[in-house]
Amino acid sequence: MATESQPRAHKAGAFDIRLIIALLIGVYGIILTVMGLGFTSDEEIKKAADVNINLWAGIGMLVVAALFVLWAVIRPLVVPAEPEAETGDTPAVAGE
Repeated sequence: MATESQPRAHKAGAFDIRLIIALLIGVYGIILTVMGLGFTSDEEIKKAADVNINLWAGIGMLVVAALFVLWAVIRPLVVPAEPEAETGDTPAVAGE
């Protein structure tokens, strides 16, 4: 348990890089899914070997984004309260 003189470690929260990546992939996934559902013509599907690639890529990106969020929730990143070097000595700088 942390006391007043000893700060506690905390979770990275919104600054966890996995959540930022999940947000970016998720936004692109939503855009591709909407494009695949509503704005892909039959001609475009025929060009892609009869596969609605926007829809499938969007769904895949949404699944990957969900996995990133799940990973961040299950194994949160803990930020240490203080730097590891607590001796008070400053490291020697090259050239002094």
